[in-house]
Amino acid sequence: MSAILIAAGVIGAVGILVGIALVYIGNKFHVDVDERETAIREVLPGNNCGACGYAGCDAVAAAIVAGEASAAACPVGGAAVAEKINGIMGTNAEASARMVAFVKCNGSCDHTETRSSYTGINDCRAMALSGLNPWKCGFGCLGFGSCASVCPQNAITVKDGVALVDEEKCVGCGLCAKECPKGLIELIPYGQIRAVQCVNSDKGKDVKEVCDVGCIGCKICMKQCEAGAIAVENNIAHIDYSKCTDCGACAAKCPRKTIRKGQGQD
Repeated sequence: MSAILIAAGVIGAVGILVGIALVYIGNKFHVDVDERETAIREVLPGNNCGACGYAGCDAVAAAIVAGEASAAACPVGGAAVAEKINGIMGTNAEASARMVAFVKCNGSCDHTETRSSYTGINDCRAMALSGLNPWKCGFGCLGFGSCASVCPQNAITVKDGVALVDEEKCVGCGLCAKECPKGLIELIPYGQIRAVQCVNSDKGKDVKEVCDVGCIGCKICMKQCEAGAIAVENNIAHIDYSKCTDCGACAAKCPRKTIRKGQGQD
């Protein structure tokens, strides 16, 4: 009986000592959390999606308080959340253009043809890894909607084999762009009317053989642009949105109708 009491006493004493040690260590290494960090964390969406470039909402909240990230760091929260964070931080609202996703492909069933059938996981990355492509154009949208599956706003749908973005729903988080194995999605300014819907870098003759609306690098658009906003590189036209005046001359003269209205604006 005495042995049991001694053992219980020893265990109790050890427990007390461990408790005292934990309290001491806790006080020794305690780091005060800035109240602003907690307040910012509460106004963030809580998706923990990583679109901001940080590990999650806690991490970006800490970065904002530390001055390592801007109040507009959360693309999912958008301007509304940025305004609240500015209020918490006592800073001025940052003027930043709203960005939305744009799919640089218009090679739907009406404009290109299939060259093979695919049976497998309905996922663009899986298909890309297999090395197969159901369409004649090897640069175009695979059409399985992997981008749509990661969109937190349900702003992407697949129609006739090509992903389409609803600009009104899109918050410009960029998750779809990261998911697309073909690199077809870019972020462009909201309301940008002219955009090039092609990434096929083959020469014009080869592009014509696989798609009715692919860019052939003819440079007609570049010659029409008085603002100098268009350059043709690697056989593809590129628009500098900071220079574009939306005059429409490029789209009007494009023989392939590759320069089109931003998706969701038709």
